[in-house]
Amino acid sequence: MYSRVYSGAVNGVDAYRIEVEVDCSGGMGQINIVGLPDAAVKESQERVRSAIRACEILMPAAKKWTVNLAPADTRKEGPFLDLPIAVAILSSTGQLPVERLADFWIVGELGLDGAVRGVNGVLATAIACKASGATNLIVPEANAHEAALLDGLNVYAVSHLKQVCTLLCSPTSMNPIYSYARERFKACPDSPVEFPDFSEVKGQSNAKRALMIAAAGRHNVIMVGPPGSGKSMLAQRMPGIMPQLSFDEALELTKLYSVAGRLSEKTGVVSQRPFRSPHHSASLPGLVGGGSFPKPGEISLSHLGVLFLDEMTEFPRSHLDSLRQPMETGSVTISRAQSCFTFPANFLLVGACNPCPCGYRGDPLKYCVCTPNQADRYWARISGPILDRIDIQIEVGRINEIEMSSEVSGESSEIMRLKVMRAVERQRARLPEGAFIFNSQLGQAELRRYCRLSTPVREVLAKAVSQLGLSARAYDRVRRISRTIADLSDADEIEPLHVLEAVKYRHLRMSTCA
Repeated sequence: MYSRVYSGAVNGVDAYRIEVEVDCSGGMGQINIVGLPDAAVKESQERVRSAIRACEILMPAAKKWTVNLAPADTRKEGPFLDLPIAVAILSSTGQLPVERLADFWIVGELGLDGAVRGVNGVLATAIACKASGATNLIVPEANAHEAALLDGLNVYAVSHLKQVCTLLCSPTSMNPIYSYARERFKACPDSPVEFPDFSEVKGQSNAKRALMIAAAGRHNVIMVGPPGSGKSMLAQRMPGIMPQLSFDEALELTKLYSVAGRLSEKTGVVSQRPFRSPHHSASLPGLVGGGSFPKPGEISLSHLGVLFLDEMTEFPRSHLDSLRQPMETGSVTISRAQSCFTFPANFLLVGACNPCPCGYRGDPLKYCVCTPNQADRYWARISGPILDRIDIQIEVGRINEIEMSSEVSGESSEIMRLKVMRAVERQRARLPEGAFIFNSQLGQAELRRYCRLSTPVREVLAKAVSQLGLSARAYDRVRRISRTIADLSDADEIEPLHVLEAVKYRHLRMSTCA
C-alpha cells in the first residue's frame, strides 16, 4: 500500500516542502530510505522501528518499506524526518487513515521509547507550511511556542508517537495551541531591555555621543584607546539604547536562531536585539557562516543587533575583509559546488582596539615603547577598505582622576534611547510608508532627496574632502552621519555644525598613529 506524508526541510534560513512517500510490499521487514538522506536520516529506520514497537503496535511480518524523500535531488540532513516517516509507515499498513494525511505537515525526532524530541528550524517549516496552503502542523512540544507565532496555522504539540496516532485517527481529540507572543509585543512595545546602563560608565562623554549617533542611524563604529579606558564597557551597553524590536523583526530573528539551533525552549521567541562578541581566535566559518552543511555564523547571529569585535586588530585580516560584503549588502552568501546559501547579516559593527601593540601610543601618562614601524604594521591588520566602511572612528582616552572619583552619574541608557527613538521616528516619517531604512542605508537617490546640502555646507564638506583625502564612499558616509546628527538635533536641514561633527569621526588614523 502507498502513503504520503508532508514535512519540511531547511535550506539556509528558509524551508521547503518534503514529501515522505512510503510503499509497502513483500519482503523481509526492511526499511530502505532513498532521496539523498544523510547518515542521521538513514539511521531513522532503527529509531522508527523501536518507537513503533514502544507504542505496542505490531509491524506486519514479511513486509518491506521503501521510503522516498522527494524532491530526491536535495540532500536531507538531521533527525527531523523521524516522525513523518513513522506516520507514513503506519498509514501504509492501514493502521492510520491515509485520507487525513494531506491536511497535515509533520516534523519531529523520535526516541527509542516513542518520545518526540525537538528539532531545529521549526519556525521556517511553519512559514513554508502556511505558504503551501496547509492549515495543520504537528510539532514536538519543545518547538510548540516557536511554531505558534504564526497566525492562520493550527499547531498541534505532541510529546509521544501515540498522541500523533490518536490525533490523526480523531482530529477533534486535541486542540491546537495558541501563542500570546504577538499580544505581549503589542502590549509592551517599549519593554525594558536587559543590558548594562550607560550611567555606570564614568566620563567618556564624546564616546557616548558617538555611540548614540551610531544607534540612531545604524552607523558602524570603531573605538581606539589604551587598555582600561572603557571601550568594552561602552560596547556592551550599545543594545540598550537601540530601538526595541518590532514583532516582524523578532519573528525574523527567531527563525534565524531556530535554524542555528540557538533558540531557547522556554520563550520560543527572540525578544531582544542580539549582542555577539566572538573571540579573535574564531574560525572563518564560525564568524561568517559555512561548514559542510552551512549554518549561520556570528555575523548572521548578530543580525538586527550588535557585532562587537573586541581587540579588532587581533583578528586575521582575511576574517575582517570577509565582512566587506555583509557591511554593504546586509547579507552573506556562502557558495558551494551544488548550492548557494544566503543568510541575513544586517548588523551594527562595533570594533575596539588599542592604538599600538603596547597600547599606550598617544597616552599622556604612560610611555609608548613601540616603534613607528611596529605601530604601522599593527594598524595594517585592518585594511583600508574596511576602515572606509566604518562610519564613526573615535578615540577613547584615559579617564582622568576627577572623572574617576566623581559620584555624579552620567546620562542613563533610557534617556539616550529616548533621544535615539526620536531620531528614528524622524527618519521613519521622512520615508514612504513601509519603506523604512536607517540613514546609514540610504542609497544615492535617497541621499539626493533627504541629504540636501546648502552652499555653506558644501563648502565645509569640500574643504574636509581636500584636507583629509576622503574617498567617494567616505564623502557619502559623512553626509549620512550629518543627516543622523541633524535628526538628533530635531533639525530639518543639515547645517555646517552637523557636517563638522560628522567629519570629526573620519580622521582617526591621522590623529592616533601620527
